[in-house]
Amino acid sequence: MTATDLSTGLSAVKFGPDGLVPVVTQDAETGVVLMQAYADREALEHTLATRQGTYFSRSRNELWIKGLTSGNVQQVVSVSLDCDGDSVLYRVKQSGPACHTGAYSCFYTPLLEELEEDVPGAPTLDTVLERVYATVQERLRTLPEKSYVARLHAGGLDRVLKKIVEESGEVLLAAKNAATGSLEEKSAARAELRTEVADLFFHTLFAMAEVGVTPAEVAAVLEEREGRSGLKGPKEAG
Repeated sequence: MTATDLSTGLSAVKFGPDGLVPVVTQDAETGVVLMQAYADREALEHTLATRQGTYFSRSRNELWIKGLTSGNVQQVVSVSLDCDGDSVLYRVKQSGPACHTGAYSCFYTPLLEELEEDVPGAPTLDTVLERVYATVQERLRTLPEKSYVARLHAGGLDRVLKKIVEESGEVLLAAKNAATGSLEEKSAARAELRTEVADLFFHTLFAMAEVGVTPAEVAAVLEEREGRSGLKGPKEAG
């Protein structure tokens, strides 16, 4: 894209008094909204020129290229302007979680619970797990600087296994809290449980990648067991 093309495209953007425009970021594959941030003219120019998801960090008061430190980069598929010209949509291919908490999307705290029927475009667990596993494998191959995967890998397998134990405990606490307390407390605990289970899944996938076990192999074991009775569980104490 030439400088003239950039100038022509950005002339329709209505930046606010602070020089910023809201940006909604959507997963191009699943349709799920990943995050909402802001961009100034420079950030939009960088996004259009490089196809890297780029924003303006209000807290740091600087240009912010998503994933530059975390490794969770965004390859921009398309950029669209809304009908009023005061909001922008990035459709991206997301590498790893979009949220700084480690969640797939920043929008994981419900204010209104979903209906029972499936939500169109919602990610399926198997698809997301495969994608996260592939990202972990890629990080282990390349060991990019400042990557969380690279740092954890450098600490050895025992460090990864310790994280699994820690996250398992967090899952237990969140599940217990979700079963007790007021309606508001239960809702908050369910949101926490989703986050903690995601953390547990991530670190379990990490351990699997470290030793060469794939999600497909685990799925094959579960499929073999499906519908069978008489499977032996863990030994009871006593």
